[in-house]
Amino acid sequence: MAHFELIEKMAPNAVIKVVGVGGGGGNAVAHMVNTNVDGVEFITANTDSQAIKNCGAKLQLQLGTNVTKGLGAGANPEVGRQAALEDRERIMDALQGADMVFITAGMGGGTGTGAAPVVAQLAKEMGILTVAVVTKPFPFEGRRRMQVALKGIEELSQHCDSLITIPNEKLITVLGRNATMIQAFRAANDVLQGAVQGIADLIVRPGLINVDFADVRTVMSEMGLAMMGTGSARGDDRAQAAAEAAIQNPLLDDVNLAGANGILVNITAGPDFTMAEFDEIGRTIEAFASEDATVVVGTVLDPDMQDEVRVTVVATGLNRAVARQTQRPDQRAPIKLVRNATTGQPEFGDFETGGDAVSKAVGGSMGLGLRRPSSDSAGSSNAGASTPAAADLPNDYLDIPAFLRRQAD
Repeated sequence: MAHFELIEKMAPNAVIKVVGVGGGGGNAVAHMVNTNVDGVEFITANTDSQAIKNCGAKLQLQLGTNVTKGLGAGANPEVGRQAALEDRERIMDALQGADMVFITAGMGGGTGTGAAPVVAQLAKEMGILTVAVVTKPFPFEGRRRMQVALKGIEELSQHCDSLITIPNEKLITVLGRNATMIQAFRAANDVLQGAVQGIADLIVRPGLINVDFADVRTVMSEMGLAMMGTGSARGDDRAQAAAEAAIQNPLLDDVNLAGANGILVNITAGPDFTMAEFDEIGRTIEAFASEDATVVVGTVLDPDMQDEVRVTVVATGLNRAVARQTQRPDQRAPIKLVRNATTGQPEFGDFETGGDAVSKAVGGSMGLGLRRPSSDSAGSSNAGASTPAAADLPNDYLDIPAFLRRQAD
């Protein structure tokens, strides 16, 4: 008689590493270490030899010793970039074995802005799921710092799977103008921590409806612009209230959630959580996703949560949603051109009144917050053979930015 022996072999958890780049990233890592974020390994990378010692991470990478002599990047992103390139082998060694890497940085300085894209590029080349969670500067940090930050964010977006951007300016709105600088920067670190912990929990915490790393990779891989929000609520309408709070997070950048390509949802609740509430959360989230979106839902029952529901939402592919709203000319409803019966010249009265034809003609781009350019810009658009003559176009055609019209044509 054959004898069968059952051997249980638990699959190892996904290895998640958090890399804090520069001073802002290092502060965020120190905050996560102090608040006991579970399930991740921490790395700090900086050109400042003094700052890196205070981050609390087990692995500390001083970048560009030959370039900066350990004195920092001097608010110059190019110096930060060169420092990271000098130590690319050490960075790759630190990332070895990771399934997922979070890169966190405060954009606008030298090391974070210049080195973070290099770290992201190396992680991607190693086949690691790469997610960046970065902040934009506070208004009081100056216009130049914001310009540097925006350029760095654009560069970073080219080398990571998903990018979550948190504008520190929103913290002033939420905290109030009387908040101290210490409170503001601590709140920024709280947001960075929440983004990392929220996604890590989806992977490492066992649940009633479990979300594994493969689910996370499906939703976040090669998705571009992303957002993450968490909401909690109690009482009769707690399910809907928690879901709405998660997707209306005031600290997130101004992104349009409609039509997100991927939605990752984690629900944490007590044993009294009902199927009706599960359905309510699903319906609320569904309203913000496109029909062909990949939606992954996980549920964790926590006995310590009494009369409370917490919902974490990660929405990805948001830049693709914006692109879908800008239709090609051949997809738009045709515009009927009306000419004067006597002179034969076009009449644009209907267009100037903002009728339905205009809304159809611009393919819904009015809802993107686009502004009409000045009359000078009319001459700056391309006048190729496939582009209609200016006299045959309504004024509102110029509501579509030039770069979008060129792409469409």
